[in-house]
Amino acid sequence: MKKITTSLYMPHEIEIEKVDENRVKIYTYPFQSGFAVTVAHPLRRLLLGSSAGYAVTAIKIDGVKHEFDSIRGMLEDVSLFILNLKNIRFKIKDDANKVEVNYTFTGYKEIKGSDLENESVEVVTPDVHLATINEDTELNFSLIIEKGIGYIPSEELRDNLPEEYIGIDAFFTPVRKAVYNIENMLVEDDPTFEKIVFDIETDGQIPPIQAFKEAIEALNEQISIFSKAIDIDVAAPQDDYVNSVEMKKLLQNVEDLGLSARSFNCLDRANIKHVAELSLMSELELKGLKNLGKKSFEEITSKLESIGFPVGYKFDDDFLAVLKKKLEELKSQTQEA
Repeated sequence: MKKITTSLYMPHEIEIEKVDENRVKIYTYPFQSGFAVTVAHPLRRLLLGSSAGYAVTAIKIDGVKHEFDSIRGMLEDVSLFILNLKNIRFKIKDDANKVEVNYTFTGYKEIKGSDLENESVEVVTPDVHLATINEDTELNFSLIIEKGIGYIPSEELRDNLPEEYIGIDAFFTPVRKAVYNIENMLVEDDPTFEKIVFDIETDGQIPPIQAFKEAIEALNEQISIFSKAIDIDVAAPQDDYVNSVEMKKLLQNVEDLGLSARSFNCLDRANIKHVAELSLMSELELKGLKNLGKKSFEEITSKLESIGFPVGYKFDDDFLAVLKKKLEELKSQTQEA
């Protein structure tokens, strides 16, 4: 028999499975029947459309006037060269939004993505083939690489290009795949509850967890307009924060993480007693702990990611204020004891 309720059941479990360097699976549950797709679908749309990435927006090649031209001594024609170039993924260094980079290659060479890395850009797909040139060939070309979101066709870029540059369709999004499955699960004898399984893969420009965080932030920002429009306060009261599942996870002792003795002893010597203290640290601060080795660092960060609060997690300001207050109270109680 279905129970009468007066509020929605709140999902409280999240698990993160790292499939490889650029792919994760995220399990979130339990949702009431019908609510999983309400949450999952907009997040998927935002994963594919709101994550910022880098793309080549224009190219200039010496001696080439259009994309259907050819280059003496190069195996590929210009159109295939550009097609290969689209598969090479860049990251601009120094947080710039736009750079122009110049390249010169002479003599026989198979040019790959790794050959395009320099002081201005990093290449995250080093093995992708670009072109093959003969021993008596000199290839000179320049690229404009920009940061953006989504997709912009070359037709919309042409009017703002410098002279002699050819516009290139710009696929900015760093997310290669964002899919979700919804599975039924049993909660208190009710088999209609649901679990969301996200499968997220990026091209290496950003980690998949970062893409997921950015999608959540974008969703919160989009929805916040409604609370502003009707002048309501959507922030949870302090008591709700204190009693939330998230707060309880963060205030648990680090020994509850099931760390190895080596990792736990290192944290204990640093007087770190609660999970929240780790989540509030940056990666640099954690790595700086005395005698914390690489394996211990990886173990701790993996444990924190598995409970949904990785190192450097960005907390809501109100939640953060309550969290810090509770931490101070716990430390005070420990000192008095």
